[in-house]
Amino acid sequence: MSRITQLFNIPFPIIQAGMVWASGWKLASAVSNAGGLGLIGSGSMYPEILREHIRKCKAATDKVFGVNLPLLYPDIDKHIAIIIEEKVSVVFTSAGNPAAWTPILKQHNIKVVHVVSSSKFAKKAEQAGCDAVVAEGFEAGGHNGREETTTLVLIPAVCKAVSIPVIAAGGIATGRQMLAAMVLGAEGVQIGSRFVASEEASSHPNFKHVVINAIEGDTVLSMKRLMPVRLMKNKFFEAIARAEAAGASTEELKNILGKGRAKKGMFEGDLDEGELEIGQSSILIEDILPAATIINNLCTEFEEALADTVKKTYF
Repeated sequence: MSRITQLFNIPFPIIQAGMVWASGWKLASAVSNAGGLGLIGSGSMYPEILREHIRKCKAATDKVFGVNLPLLYPDIDKHIAIIIEEKVSVVFTSAGNPAAWTPILKQHNIKVVHVVSSSKFAKKAEQAGCDAVVAEGFEAGGHNGREETTTLVLIPAVCKAVSIPVIAAGGIATGRQMLAAMVLGAEGVQIGSRFVASEEASSHPNFKHVVINAIEGDTVLSMKRLMPVRLMKNKFFEAIARAEAAGASTEELKNILGKGRAKKGMFEGDLDEGELEIGQSSILIEDILPAATIINNLCTEFEEALADTVKKTYF
């Protein structure tokens, strides 16, 4: 048993990432029911929609689940109020300063975990009172760290920098990768892309099928001058890439991005003009499965990889 399974009272140290337009109550409850920790992705939700998802998740599982909360969300105070009112017990924060809200959440006995991309920010999260950190390498989908540190390097660096438990993220989609993260010092893993291609994910079927057909090089870290985000290559990505190559200003890039691109791509299934956020691990995903099957496969692969590793002689 790791400190992560103890912290959340879950059988398996597997956390489903709170991905925008993919992580609604159906996915979160399915993951929690299967022994992991499901997260509702609040970044794409209006406050009352978040409340609805929390209540539906409570009705669908008696297990622990949480909410992923991007701290740059414009109605952050309303989201915080709803989380407290609905007595959510776990919050994963990202994209902002954890010191702003962690003390308030902790006053209501909410466990707080912050997503970081560097040892520097991991230390700040620990100082802010977070119970754990997610160390996310730049292989991850969605918004990413400017440092572009890989998971293989980031995990041991963060584990050395802080004393609180570290959850590994970024490019993890298999049990063998999960074992590698544990060897590097992590006590749990957060997985996003693999759960995008689940039956319960609210992402559009068009997007799910693009994910399971991805090959190496299909994703690129883009929009570094705004907020780095890993995207699947498509017409929208190409427009951004041309603008960046031509030296477009921040305002020009914002105009190209416009509003609702992520919803258009991941939720509505526009594979040309939508923003398709997904990680490098998409090349390892070959099928759309129930969340419970994904959890079971991860655990089985982990045990098989561990047994295989023990059998081998390296020196």
